[in-house]
Amino acid sequence: MEIQGEPLEVQVGVLLRQKGIKLALAESCTGGLVSHLVTNVPGSSDYFMGGVAAYAYEAKESLLGVKHETLITYGAVSRETALEMARGARLAFGAGLGAAVTGIAGPGGGMPHKPVGLVWIALSAPDGEWAYRYVFDGNRIENKTTSAHQVLRLLVDYLTGSL
Repeated sequence: MEIQGEPLEVQVGVLLRQKGIKLALAESCTGGLVSHLVTNVPGSSDYFMGGVAAYAYEAKESLLGVKHETLITYGAVSRETALEMARGARLAFGAGLGAAVTGIAGPGGGMPHKPVGLVWIALSAPDGEWAYRYVFDGNRIENKTTSAHQVLRLLVDYLTGSL
């Protein structure tokens, strides 16, 4: 099936189905937007196991297994936390892939070393783990939307061997 030109969530679905891989998501700053996009695709239950919108530290710890020490040492918006969230989602749902996003959507919450728009996106797979840092410059809704699309882009890149 040709997937070029299709929305990212459709491309992700086609690739996951072709490869027989299940997906789980862990979202913080996007509040479930990635899961929403994935489930907009008919038949997504074939490959989408589920997602967790873990906003508070307590939810990240109890639902995704993020270590308290990680959150205290590095903060919720960090490479370390994003990787633990992705790994936790993959393991919690028994999925082949776990993707996570955590960031500061704005307009408040930024600091000099962690500005508004800072986002960490991570992927956990049996063959490795990756995390990428972005700083988006939109308003809150734009930052959430851009972050969600970047998660989908990361999945497409991984599934097509472009990562």
